[in-house]
Amino acid sequence: MVERNFLEGRLRLPMIGAPLFIVSCPELVIAQCKAGVVGSFPALNARPLSMLEEWLKRTKGELGEHDARHRDRPSAPFAVNLIVHASNDRLMHDVQMCMKYEVPLVITSLGARKEVNDAIHSYGGVVMHDVVNQAFARKAIEKGADGLILVASGAGGHAGRLSPFAFVQETRQWFDGPIALSGAIATGGSILAARALGADFAYVGSAFIATAEANANAAYKQGIVDGCAADIVYTNLFTGVHGNYLRGSIENAGFDPDNLQESDPSQMNFGSGGNSDAKVWRDIWGAGQGIGAVHAVTTVREYVDRLEREYRSVARALAA
Repeated sequence: MVERNFLEGRLRLPMIGAPLFIVSCPELVIAQCKAGVVGSFPALNARPLSMLEEWLKRTKGELGEHDARHRDRPSAPFAVNLIVHASNDRLMHDVQMCMKYEVPLVITSLGARKEVNDAIHSYGGVVMHDVVNQAFARKAIEKGADGLILVASGAGGHAGRLSPFAFVQETRQWFDGPIALSGAIATGGSILAARALGADFAYVGSAFIATAEANANAAYKQGIVDGCAADIVYTNLFTGVHGNYLRGSIENAGFDPDNLQESDPSQMNFGSGGNSDAKVWRDIWGAGQGIGAVHAVTTVREYVDRLEREYRSVARALAA
């Protein structure tokens, strides 16, 4: 069994940078890891298929070079996100690449498969599975996942409806392994709050869209900076799975955010935006309710520095 503190001494903050479809790339992940937090990218971001090996080789190489030069402050581990849903016809190729390059942490989504977990465990890798309710959480652990990412209400992209308070406390009643909490976390204080709830890591995504290293266009980054919780729309229209998106991008794609129809969950897709020519993630932008804490486009290092200052300040205030 993987211990809750399996990353102890390897992180500057108890935090995982969430994998962001299209947005997460080697530049972003390498910067996150060098800044002392786990960085991750979806394997599906590497297109064509052969690009994943290039990304893994580059990520391991650059982080290895950094660690050789900075033995006093080595980089944090990196992670790769695998979509385990049956619609992903490249899954086993991506699993094999993770095995070849011994990716330390693999984040699985949209399904739980024992053979995938066994493959990652074969070289000592750790699997954390993201879930939106207790049924999916229990199934993931039964299938061999080492840890859980609890995607609570307010998270960017595909998100659940549960309060983080309820989600963590109910999960901790039966599961004593590693837990990351996702849902509107964008400040150092909210990272500390996730820990207080019983999570081991905060799972931070949307704020990293507004960084120099993110593979997002300027309008998307500015939308994160200008937006707030009221600008987030929760719908399953675009992929068949409920998720949170920026209102302005929905409007620009020709939809009325206040009158979105329900999609058939069995017709899951991850490309087109309903009946529009717009593409989900490229034109209809995922974002979480925590974006009101983002006030400027910065570098990853500057953002993580800010998070650490806030985290330490709140911790001191609570201890006083």
